[in-house]
Amino acid sequence: MNIVSKKNGWVIGCRAFVRGRPTGTLRATADKAMVHTPLQAFKARFFRALAHPVRIRILETLAKGDRSVQELQEALGLEQPVVSQQLAALRNQGIVTSEKQGLSVRYSLRDPAIEELLSVARRIFNNHLVDTGGMLRELQRESRRG
Repeated sequence: MNIVSKKNGWVIGCRAFVRGRPTGTLRATADKAMVHTPLQAFKARFFRALAHPVRIRILETLAKGDRSVQELQEALGLEQPVVSQQLAALRNQGIVTSEKQGLSVRYSLRDPAIEELLSVARRIFNNHLVDTGGMLRELQRESRRG
């Protein structure tokens, strides 16, 4: 069991059990308790693996085709240790796969749906930026009137 002090109370983390079987993680705060199922935890780990700018760039590059670490380095303008570290994080979550070819290792997207996910995310971000741009223009109009 982990006990962590938070600003607005205590958080106590432990395994949640139903009929003697673990079902997820129970987090109790001063005002509420939440149970996370294994599927929700899996989803959270998946999205955490995507939550790094270099990893996103790697996935966008791999969406165009498989690459070696050296090819990714050149395409992204990054050092080998940085690329390798981020590839390891993606590989550990099963997002990319690796295949040894001669002396090099080729990386590719494990599931082509990752490319679709990135495309949907771009549309969401574009919609958000359009909304933000509209608010910015409105704010600029207000400041001119004021």
